[in-house]
Amino acid sequence: MQSAGRLKDIAPFKVMELLSRANELAMAGQDVIHLEVGEPDFDTPAPLINAAQHGLSLGVTKYTDARGNLELRQAISNHYANQFNIEVGTDRIFVTAGASGGLLLLIGLLVNAGENLLMADPGYPCNRHFLASFGAEGRLVPVSAVDNYQLTPQAVKEWWNPKTRGVLLASPANPTGSVMGLEDLQVLYDVVRDRDGVFLVDEIYQGLSYENVPVCTALSVADDLFVVNSFSKYFGMTGWRLGWVVVSEAFSWDLEKLAQNLFICPSAIAQHAALAAFSARALEIMEFQRNGFARRRDFLVPALRELGFDIPLDPAGAFYVYCGLPDSVEDSESFCHRLLETEFVAITPGTDFGFYEADRKVRISYARDIAQLEEAVIRIERALL
Repeated sequence: MQSAGRLKDIAPFKVMELLSRANELAMAGQDVIHLEVGEPDFDTPAPLINAAQHGLSLGVTKYTDARGNLELRQAISNHYANQFNIEVGTDRIFVTAGASGGLLLLIGLLVNAGENLLMADPGYPCNRHFLASFGAEGRLVPVSAVDNYQLTPQAVKEWWNPKTRGVLLASPANPTGSVMGLEDLQVLYDVVRDRDGVFLVDEIYQGLSYENVPVCTALSVADDLFVVNSFSKYFGMTGWRLGWVVVSEAFSWDLEKLAQNLFICPSAIAQHAALAAFSARALEIMEFQRNGFARRRDFLVPALRELGFDIPLDPAGAFYVYCGLPDSVEDSESFCHRLLETEFVAITPGTDFGFYEADRKVRISYARDIAQLEEAVIRIERALL
């Protein structure tokens, strides 16, 4: 007996393998510094925890609507109105079991077996594997710092083929931290719509942008595109597994059918906690944390450059540095494993995020406090000697 044939197209998620090994070393007594996994070190803000505890005392543990709690969908709708001055009706919003659950639903909704979505290489690896699970393909388009690590209109035109269904973007992007502005989104949207394609945007790091980079949403561009978002990153709810998607009204019923069958509903207590995410106190806490990420980035990027890492583009969002290895260093996977085993610093090889120049790239998270980052830089320097 064998696994389904589609599994041959699904590669291991290398960062999770590294995390597992790092945890083994920590359990054995080693002082491991985790710069591999995309998880904020800040705790879930207290207003959300208090809301969850209150919800448990009220018995909020039953099934909810497959679309998600209406009160939470209204809170998300209000967020779009307050933050971006756009109207997004609750009938277009679906609360999901994390952004991953949302992406699975959107791919099941929009992409047929044998079709493909154009995606940036490097990019979040699970996206192409979500597509493979439905018999579709993530068609990886090489991008570089010259392109802001994003798909360009010219690249979309060149890589589009008869089986292309549309594009899947990410802004802010993992692993590069690049951010697309509204003008670039509009131009790319027009290219895709001219080809009658679907336009999907992963906005799960929305809110985590720095300097003069404005926080924006692709929903300001048009109503007939698709957005996935999450309570994990900015809101600090990674383990709660809660996200949301926004769809065109014409697709609401079909998406509801999928959600009913694949997930029943999102976690009731996580939804109740998330009701507090948009409160003034919670937003104040999360802005404080965002400023903390900016300070960490401002320490780590120049420190890595001093060690010889190639960072042509400062990350404008998320909490990662995507950088080229010094010339003297072996390939990225070998270096990452050696760094973990000898210096107990966990980082992620570029090969987790695609193929283009991936064996010479690494992703380093700055979702740790500056004291840990300082120690990590010392250890990385030793590993380079």
